[in-house]
Amino acid sequence: MKRARLIYNPSSGREEMRRLLPDVLHRLDRAGIETSCFATEGEGDATREAGEAVERGYDIIIAAGGDGTLNEVVNGMADRENLPPLGVFPLGTTNDFARAMGISKRWEEYCDLVIENKTRYIDIGRVNGRHFVNIAGGGSLTELTYEVPSRLKTRIGQLAYYMKGIEKVASLSPTELVIKADGQPQMHGEFMLFLIANSNSVGGFEKLAPGAVIDDGLFDVIAVKKCNLGEFLRLLTLALRGEHFNDPHVVYFKTNRMEVTSPASLVQLNLDGELGGELPGVFEMLPRHMRIFA
Repeated sequence: MKRARLIYNPSSGREEMRRLLPDVLHRLDRAGIETSCFATEGEGDATREAGEAVERGYDIIIAAGGDGTLNEVVNGMADRENLPPLGVFPLGTTNDFARAMGISKRWEEYCDLVIENKTRYIDIGRVNGRHFVNIAGGGSLTELTYEVPSRLKTRIGQLAYYMKGIEKVASLSPTELVIKADGQPQMHGEFMLFLIANSNSVGGFEKLAPGAVIDDGLFDVIAVKKCNLGEFLRLLTLALRGEHFNDPHVVYFKTNRMEVTSPASLVQLNLDGELGGELPGVFEMLPRHMRIFA
């Protein structure tokens, strides 16, 4: 028998995992995977539990929830040795990582993927001692995802982000940044935001960083220079179609390491949709650092 530890957020996906648990456990157990569960109650629970699961020698760890739950589990695992493969049940509001990896939302299909032991290596990002699997960023609107109350996301799903975005868009303002990236000239100026993508699905936008690949050892970096509200809204429209790269306000490049500082103001970081500390930050790529079932 293999041993699996399933770490789930009971409030994700309108509390879907609570209903699915008996069927998931039965399907895995019938295939020879003895699975125990841990339900998170607050911030940091999934990180602590994932770290303990690695130390206790579980053969499989499964994260069930949204991108925030996945980020916590990855942070509990990433610094340890002899990592088991990671499973991902996408039950959150956006599920950027699962969408990028083509992971099915049908729980039966994903259980079978785990049972058949189909895995692949993925890159992981690191900044200031914390890890991210899908996206890092800072500046206007990047704080939107972690400011939306979890109860509101549970009740109305993706609409909660749109409501918060409408509320914040009128107060957009640029931030002074210094960006130093390997292979690029130093940039110093005012930017609306910067995004460091590890996959091609960012905030529900699948064409924002279409060239990003989860195992190529490189970040896809997008920075938006200072612009007015009308220009910013036009850029969002272009981004929906993947036509934003030729706009003069957009800086785009690939790198495996970059440093971002802000001389003038406090800039909070967004890591996989969660608050991830503040600038300054040194963003480093850890190529093919983990295995996931996909």
